[in-house]
Amino acid sequence: MDLNRVQMFAQVVEQGSFTGAAKALGLTKATVSRKIAELEADAGVQLLFRTTRSLKLTEAGSAYYNRVHHILIDLKNAEDLLSASQQLIKGKLKIVCPIEMGQLFFGRIFARFLKQYPDISIEAELSNRKVDVIEEGVDVLFQITSSSDTRLQTYSLLNTSKTLMASPEYLAQYGTPQTPQDLNKHRAVKLESAHIDGSWTLFDGKEWITVEPEAQLTVNNVTLAREAAIEGLGITSVPSLIAQQAIDKHLLIPLLEDFPMAQTKITMSLPQRAYLPRKYRVFIEFIYRAMSENPDNHLLDIPDFVSLE
Repeated sequence: MDLNRVQMFAQVVEQGSFTGAAKALGLTKATVSRKIAELEADAGVQLLFRTTRSLKLTEAGSAYYNRVHHILIDLKNAEDLLSASQQLIKGKLKIVCPIEMGQLFFGRIFARFLKQYPDISIEAELSNRKVDVIEEGVDVLFQITSSSDTRLQTYSLLNTSKTLMASPEYLAQYGTPQTPQDLNKHRAVKLESAHIDGSWTLFDGKEWITVEPEAQLTVNNVTLAREAAIEGLGITSVPSLIAQQAIDKHLLIPLLEDFPMAQTKITMSLPQRAYLPRKYRVFIEFIYRAMSENPDNHLLDIPDFVSLE
């Protein structure tokens, strides 16, 4: 049995097209199409109805997929179990994280990790785009958001506090808001992306209030939002850790500190699997240990296999 052809067939079904399967597997569409044709020829049965717009499983194809799908999962679990038990920790990790987190924190953390585990390599992408972990073959995804993807194992690492702030020049010209409702009279530098809600939600002592002042500039990068606010374009809201240096230098002034903003979380997600390969385990534990070095960090979800003692 050619397991490569079986895997290609499963991917065609799951992706809904030869093109999607080819992309997921890193192959050409022609290769995938030829291998599926060979599988059908050797089996003597048609597995797929092909039209110009879509693919549909035949009755035989549906029954075959249901069987091989479970077999492929078992094979993957067996591979993970073998990886989890190996003594030499090696392999490659494909990691995606927000641009700002990568620039500020992960460069040094990744370097320290790779020095400790020289047989592991990391391919890191800094991006604020929406990522499909499964389809793109991503091993670890860091986000500043909550994940609801049931295909993923997601750990909440830290809460990140956000603060409204503006430059002294802006406040001198437009005044300082005293209540959340005052924000509607001001200009915003809005931070918004596929996984960042651009609205501002504050607690006034009785209820949560969401305000969305007019924004001349909307960006998906907190550093850009911070710099535009320093230039006096408007009020912005970015994580305090990103703006702390500008606040200390009085380039930005925190606003409405008596009205806390809704917090967001830094999360770490990876594909659900029955057995966690050792390269995942050591990386996750290293991340938790690195974050625990800062006494101000209050870690949230700590996996059972992570020891911080």
